[in-house]
Amino acid sequence: MSGHHDHAGGAPALTGLRLALIGSPNAGKTTLFNALTGMRGKTGNYPGVTVARYEGRARIDDLDVVIEDLPGTYSLDPISLDEQVVIDTLDIATDPASTPDGLLVLLDATTLRRSLGLLAQALLSDLPVCVVLTFADELTARGGHLDQEALARALGLQVVVVTAGDPAGVSQLQALAHHIRHWPRPALAPPTDPAEAAAWAGSVLGAAAYVPAGADDRTRRLDAVLLHPVAGGAIFLAVMFAFFQVIFTLAAPLQGLIERGFGWLGDLAAHHLPGGWLGDFVGTALIGGVGGVIVFLPQIALLFLMISLLEGVGYMSRAAFIMDRFMSRFGLEGRAFVSLLSSVACAIPGIMATRTLPSARDRLATMMAAPLMTCSARLPVFVLLVSMFVPASARVGPFGAQGSVLFGLYLLGAVSALLTAALFKKVGRRTGQALPFYMELPPYRVPRLRGVVFAVWDACKSFLRKVTHIILAATIVLFLLLNLPVRGSAELQQAGVDPGDDRAVAAYAIDHSLAADVGRAVSPVFAPLGFDWRINVGVLSSLAAREVFVATMGQVGAATNPESPRTELSRMRVEEGSRAGQLLFTRETIAALLIFFVYALQCISTIGVLRRESGSWRWPLIGFGYMFTLAWLMAFLARTVVGALG
Repeated sequence: MSGHHDHAGGAPALTGLRLALIGSPNAGKTTLFNALTGMRGKTGNYPGVTVARYEGRARIDDLDVVIEDLPGTYSLDPISLDEQVVIDTLDIATDPASTPDGLLVLLDATTLRRSLGLLAQALLSDLPVCVVLTFADELTARGGHLDQEALARALGLQVVVVTAGDPAGVSQLQALAHHIRHWPRPALAPPTDPAEAAAWAGSVLGAAAYVPAGADDRTRRLDAVLLHPVAGGAIFLAVMFAFFQVIFTLAAPLQGLIERGFGWLGDLAAHHLPGGWLGDFVGTALIGGVGGVIVFLPQIALLFLMISLLEGVGYMSRAAFIMDRFMSRFGLEGRAFVSLLSSVACAIPGIMATRTLPSARDRLATMMAAPLMTCSARLPVFVLLVSMFVPASARVGPFGAQGSVLFGLYLLGAVSALLTAALFKKVGRRTGQALPFYMELPPYRVPRLRGVVFAVWDACKSFLRKVTHIILAATIVLFLLLNLPVRGSAELQQAGVDPGDDRAVAAYAIDHSLAADVGRAVSPVFAPLGFDWRINVGVLSSLAAREVFVATMGQVGAATNPESPRTELSRMRVEEGSRAGQLLFTRETIAALLIFFVYALQCISTIGVLRRESGSWRWPLIGFGYMFTLAWLMAFLARTVVGALG
């Protein structure tokens, strides 16, 4: 990547540069990466947030700089796939084109003794190194001390202090990039023998007059409660329960506003657009289908707002610590919890985060369980069905029943994921070795507003991008399937349908469409669950993305009632078979649908990532097969139990 050109009478000037950020988890790599590149990588305070080479570009004057945010690691002796990424990056024999021209090694000032071990190994790469000292302000606030200039002399390296929110350190790094050829190097490389390396680190700390940071009293007092073997687990469950109560109680008014807005658009389209395909497409596909998914944007925003706040304050790493004790009963460890927790946003990064697991056996077991964690794509489906299943006024003690049911669904998915992972670990091959779970617990911090806002904005933008790409494409296909073949006036009259009655024509067209044929073709599979062809089409379409189920139901409802598709869904009746004349969405059918979506692997993208991470089609096919079977059986059980309870 390095390049230069000649100036008359001058030295060659750099035109291109590649720098890599190396540091332990929670050292501030991603924050620095964002500051240097202007990108908004995900910042977390537990291992596994960055699980691959994350690349961005920066233009510094006339210098084009490629910056890589490498996975966090405590040493360059790899025990997991993500740590191997760091080793491969520094090895010119692996990929010469992507080997960095220099390293920015981040050292946490509050844990400097441990951080020096990683620096010593990085210096053996023989690449130019600049030390970036982070959390120096926190070191001072907690009674510690460090002489920056003395540290630079002791190391024989350039040392730059970078503090979050202060652009001075970032500006200094940008200026240094131009002079990478002149970065100082130590006269002697650090020793490789562990005992000698420890003595070297001690001499560096002594020369730098390093005084370790004192204990953070606030963190100590909070951890005494939040990490208590009994109270900590109870508080964790209470936090999660409140989490889902908020999703219903706070999002409902905002969702109502968006629904009224789309209702107004539906009225506008009905009065101003001509009849025929254009009017039907806007009214049913765009407003009824895509709009039916967008109304759940407030829930998505709240979900990621709360996740971002919990990460920013430092609680997520505590949750991993708490769950490590619990998960050990299932043969798993805290790193697996990080992967499963990531799956609450999306199973794809959750599966990728299994690269932090040192055991191949644990990795496979966690990958096969991650899709059972309830991801954000299921949220619109759950909110739609729960609002039809449970009245908004229903209570469970002082709490809303809708939020309680949603919490129960998430809890069911999490427990099922743990049981599944334990099962796959028992039947899997015994590869790798059990290693202790090491994770540093950062002090509690006030979340940075900028980081929280960007996290929520990025989540909402990703959701809307999905709506305008995958869901819109699926909606267009469904619109065609629901409206083809075109029915002529003669056929309508012969069937007893008034060609002038738009709703009757729409109902007849949908009931005799290609989509209806597909839905009826798979009816033998889903009929025992109480699904008719319309629900079957929704289930099949959700393979593109789970939210497409909501878009499909929105189209079906909007076809006969453009003003209020959801109201139409609650009124729909089964038109054929043993349930003819009954409401389509009975309590039994809704319960079966909810449980089906808890377990079914209804996401092609997740299947693709499973294929890539496992290296074959064997495990994705096993995953899809066992989850579909489990979903069908559990949905049938739920329908039977709810029917028996009346």
